[in-house]
Amino acid sequence: MRFTPQFLEELRARLPVSEVVGRRVKLKKAGKEFKGLSPFQQEKTPSFFVNDQKQGWFDFSSGMNGNIFDFVMKTEGVSFPEAVERLAAMAGLPLPAATPDAARHEQRRKTLHDVMELAAKFFADTLASRNGAKARGYLGDRGISPATQLQFRLGYAPADRFALKEHLGAQAISTGDMVEAGLLIGGDDIPVPYDRFRDRVMFPITDGRGRVIAFGGRALEKDVPAKYLNSPETPLFHKGDNLYNLPAARQAAHNGAPLIVVEGYVDVIAMVTAGFAGAVAPLGTALTENQLALLWKMADEPILCFDGDRAGQKAAYRAADLALPLLAPGKSLRFALLPEGQDPDDLARSGGRMAIEEVIAAARPLADMIWSREIESGTFATPERRAALEARINELSNGIRDEVVRRYYRQDLVERLQRTFAPDARGYGRGGFPGRGESPRAFTPRGGSAAGRFAPRGGRPPGAASGIAPGPYQAASPQLANSPIMRGQRSAMSRREALILQSLINHPWLLHDHLEEVAALELAHPEANKLRAGIIAAFANDHHHSPDVDEQAEKMRADLEARGLGEVLQRVERAITTAAVWGARPGAAREDVLATWQQLVVLHQKTHALLRERKDAELALGEEPSEANLAWLKDVSARLESLDGTEALIEGFGELSGRFRKSV
Repeated sequence: MRFTPQFLEELRARLPVSEVVGRRVKLKKAGKEFKGLSPFQQEKTPSFFVNDQKQGWFDFSSGMNGNIFDFVMKTEGVSFPEAVERLAAMAGLPLPAATPDAARHEQRRKTLHDVMELAAKFFADTLASRNGAKARGYLGDRGISPATQLQFRLGYAPADRFALKEHLGAQAISTGDMVEAGLLIGGDDIPVPYDRFRDRVMFPITDGRGRVIAFGGRALEKDVPAKYLNSPETPLFHKGDNLYNLPAARQAAHNGAPLIVVEGYVDVIAMVTAGFAGAVAPLGTALTENQLALLWKMADEPILCFDGDRAGQKAAYRAADLALPLLAPGKSLRFALLPEGQDPDDLARSGGRMAIEEVIAAARPLADMIWSREIESGTFATPERRAALEARINELSNGIRDEVVRRYYRQDLVERLQRTFAPDARGYGRGGFPGRGESPRAFTPRGGSAAGRFAPRGGRPPGAASGIAPGPYQAASPQLANSPIMRGQRSAMSRREALILQSLINHPWLLHDHLEEVAALELAHPEANKLRAGIIAAFANDHHHSPDVDEQAEKMRADLEARGLGEVLQRVERAITTAAVWGARPGAAREDVLATWQQLVVLHQKTHALLRERKDAELALGEEPSEANLAWLKDVSARLESLDGTEALIEGFGELSGRFRKSV
């Protein structure tokens, strides 16, 4: 909608800047102006000024300034037309209609909005009533609390074919309006229109202004044709032009939260409940071009989070193909795949925010997705096949409309080709392919192109002849596995696990804030698990809440000794061969202990995630010895090697404890 200068000037006249700004910023009179703390920066001294005579505001801390329209756009993350609409509502000024036809159309839309609002209230009231007990039970089983139900305005559509129709009819809503809004199923061959949604949990879908425009309904019975049913296309609702949770996610993204696209309504609710307010979902379709444009208005690099099965991988590839031609400088996508067999709702309930953060942190760029897809199923042992791959990559990059992005993509993909196929000093391609006259044989993976989580996976492990560099608990051959030296290796507790346990023993107060984290850690050594259980049990006895830190540690050790864990305590001490990790030792400053703990846990979690991925890569290579699986294994091994190199960082902590800080 275009607004005339006269209408915009009328808004400025009716709404002083101080009134608009004062709804968000606490202002104090300062001469002819008002001042307050900046809404854009954290500050203690006011540097934000408002001048009603000049109809403007200025923020000295950020350098931003503007009028009432700019303020609403910048603080609420909305477009100019939406800012005008909000200010007009604040001023009680009706929006102008461009033409008589437009006025009639707008009035019709308002009528349908009213109908949808009444329907949403009916569904919510029914959920809260006696008739909604079954639906409340379903939501409770999914971990959706009553407060969350209210937040998302969830409801229940009764099983009666005419429940909603009769309710709205009693409020003078015509059957024609209900059909046009998509609430009833009608037509020439249906003499009596009836409710579209029956015996379903209802998810209201809103537009960017928060008005209900459609519904998604989840069936409670198993034998229905469609588990999820969405509203049809209506004058209010075009499913390819909107996103579930759009207005709240837009505000969250404007405030700095990551914008995360998941697949369904319950997934969005689970993400928001876990603390990721910028979660949205398409509305029953694959991601569309218009939805992608919406996402890019909210964030430069939205994260697409898909289920970790083959269907989720295919959905990621479809989204990559959609986005590739539309890329612009600074505008792209990242992709995160969940653990196989889990959706965001499953992950949020089983692992909480930390588990989701790990998945989001591992999100891969669009270029990685494209490369992985192109190499995952091919074999490139001949020059002709490698030439075909290069031609395909050129074709993909040529499809990018923006010239600058196209040039950089072509350069990136060419470099990946060179890294994969160029021979190294031993005659092997960097992708692990033998040169002419060579046969595949044992090698130690180094570097290589990233196929990562999106690489194909196989079923059985490769034999010992694969020559894969063994992990901490792997042997290169059955004979070596049974030897005393290897049995001894497997019986030794790792230094990092010992340091984690020593930190808890010497600083039991860590368990006050990190108990769940400690319980969830994957510990490889059986005695490490046994000691961890003893530490948690001792802490649960409430013996370690003394304000004196040293006394806490003494009581913890005494409790563990009483539980028969004295020998395990000695094993922990023997596993730590250096005294450089001061934060795990007695007497360390609280800040050093926390910094060391965080570094230990992050390294431990990342290492175990990579070890699991390496196992998957080895299984895949044994099932299908393709170049793609080989590249995947090399990439995982390189990331493990790189992670091992950061282990020394934990020895840099200790400055506050009076120790010399290493330069790492």
